[in-house]
Amino acid sequence: MDATQQESTERAREQQTTWYGEPLGALFRRLITDLGLNQARLAVVLGLSAPMLSQLMSGQRAKIGNPAVVQRVRSLQDLAAEVRAGRVSAAEATSAMEDIRRTSGGNVLSPSSTATRSGSIGVPANPTKRVVREIQALLRSVSDATEIQSASRLLSDAHPELAEFLRVYGVARTREAVEHYESHQG
Repeated sequence: MDATQQESTERAREQQTTWYGEPLGALFRRLITDLGLNQARLAVVLGLSAPMLSQLMSGQRAKIGNPAVVQRVRSLQDLAAEVRAGRVSAAEATSAMEDIRRTSGGNVLSPSSTATRSGSIGVPANPTKRVVREIQALLRSVSDATEIQSASRLLSDAHPELAEFLRVYGVARTREAVEHYESHQG
């Protein structure tokens, strides 16, 4: 790999960390390990081609372009956490992955979304986190972190609340966005 390709890959991994909390290679490898998958099966569950998954993992591509795939990644992360905690068996995880594969990503009002799936296998759903991730996926599907930050700065004087919304949900980590969401409810 030449220096230009190496710089491009590093830049893509930095963008992935901004958008998804870590480089997708590390995230996908952890899902493969935690859920007992191989790369080809992960691609099927996510609804990606094997070459696209490989490009995302290697940093040749930075962004998941389809918000439904982003939502499936989030659902698999939640499922993997439940498997690691021992709250979901291997058989339940296999069934849940099939449900995730069949979803189009859903939305916060969709009955086929993560909460229904999670509830069906006895995994407590976190509706706040799900709503936050839906907002994040939507924002991140239309713009990258740099553009969202720029828009936030442009709006900060005239519309500080909107600027904060863009910054928190478009760029910050999910944990921070959940805290923000909870602090503005009720």
